[in-house]
Amino acid sequence: MSGPDQRPAPARLSGRLYGVGVGPGDPELITLKAVRILRSAPVVAHFAKRGSAGNASATASPYLAPEQTVLRLEYPITTEAPPAGVSYAEVLHGFYDRAARLLAGHLDAGRDVAVLCEGDPLFFGSFMYLHDRLAACYPTEVVAGVTAVGAASAVVGKPLTRRDDEFRVLVGISDEDSLVEGLTGADAVVVMKLGRNLDKVRRAVERAGLLDHAWYVERATMAGERALPLANVESGSAPYFSLVMIPSRLTR
Repeated sequence: MSGPDQRPAPARLSGRLYGVGVGPGDPELITLKAVRILRSAPVVAHFAKRGSAGNASATASPYLAPEQTVLRLEYPITTEAPPAGVSYAEVLHGFYDRAARLLAGHLDAGRDVAVLCEGDPLFFGSFMYLHDRLAACYPTEVVAGVTAVGAASAVVGKPLTRRDDEFRVLVGISDEDSLVEGLTGADAVVVMKLGRNLDKVRRAVERAGLLDHAWYVERATMAGERALPLANVESGSAPYFSLVMIPSRLTR
């Protein structure tokens, strides 16, 4: 007779959790698999900032049906300062905990839940924080999506990498010296998370001797798309959906 620690866990029927990449913004750049899951899932969840419908929701809306339950997961803060005495990380940690509990209620009831995510769910995607909390408890599947990096390269029309290029992804929130170090020596680079860091990133690119080869891409494949040399971008801040791309050294 097996001991108490060897007894099999009771069978548990639950819904399946999907992290669905819907691509960079153009509804035609969504995969067939993503469309199939979005059309069949009884519950669809999406992230959005306060006062916004959410880009992922807008991309996926042509494929959703009125009878589906749509859950709006609204960020308590995005770029604004957190409440006094509380860190930004603490606020978001609590938000993802609450969102995970909300989805778990539907999964426990046997309903599949598809979480929309701009670009790819596990490439700077908010879905990863739900994945951290739920994937060990529920059957989970991630549906890869077209990333902003791939979209930006297509918009600029220059190969991002060739042959044995070394490709790096940097983030604009890094300090300027770290950005210069990351830019130097790489064959191809993309800098994400520009925002208020745009001018700092441009200085770092110039210090690395790459300004003549750098491109700024904003809202790739969306309405209002812009792509121009970084040297020609006006000083100031950049929207969330923007990046700096330095194509393959061999392309240059």
